Amino acid sequence: MIQVTSLTVSRGERVLFRDLSFQIAAGEAVALTGANGAGKTSLLRVLAGFIRPDAGTMAFAGADPAAARASHIHWLGHLDGLKTGRRAREELEFQARWAGADADGIAAAVDVLALEPLLDLEVRKLSAGQRRRLAFARLVAAPRPLWLLDEPFAPLDARWRAALGLLMQAHLDKGGAILAAVHDPLPVPARALDIGVGR
Repeated sequence: MIQVTSLTVSRGERVLFRDLSFQIAAGEAVALTGANGAGKTSLLRVLAGFIRPDAGTMAFAGADPAAARASHIHWLGHLDGLKTGRRAREELEFQARWAGADADGIAAAVDVLALEPLLDLEVRKLSAGQRRRLAFARLVAAPRPLWLLDEPFAPLDARWRAALGLLMQAHLDKGGAILAAVHDPLPVPARALDIGVGR
């Protein structure tokens, strides 16, 4: 699913990690761990194409990285990236359609994530947990093989952590893969990748 070789990333004058190599297979979840400031978010942003690495290569299931990022990868950052002035329905439609979802996919996401009561509310009026569910909806509405997640469960209560854990497991069972930066264990079996400061 993804092969990373000799990746080096710095921010300013500080090297976050050096010569990092790993691979993730289809059906596998990897928990990205490390101290605050170790570079977990930066690694995810490099893979998503937002940051250019200092050195190293990335391959996504044999696809060109630019093409893979457009059609094979879902990025869910620590911040939800939602437009607060839109109603939840409008924001879901925009994000899901942009990711390639059709009406059936959007309807499935609304159902699975229990979003119907929220759709006529402005995003600014949603709780942090509700906003996270809304942000997660495009991953369900427009399936893509690789999920890059940054602290995906931070604002969620125990019920929704468990529910999204089931969605993650279903994604893995279909041959998808997950790389998630976490402080707490993922609710699915996962291999740990610790990138430590100054690796």
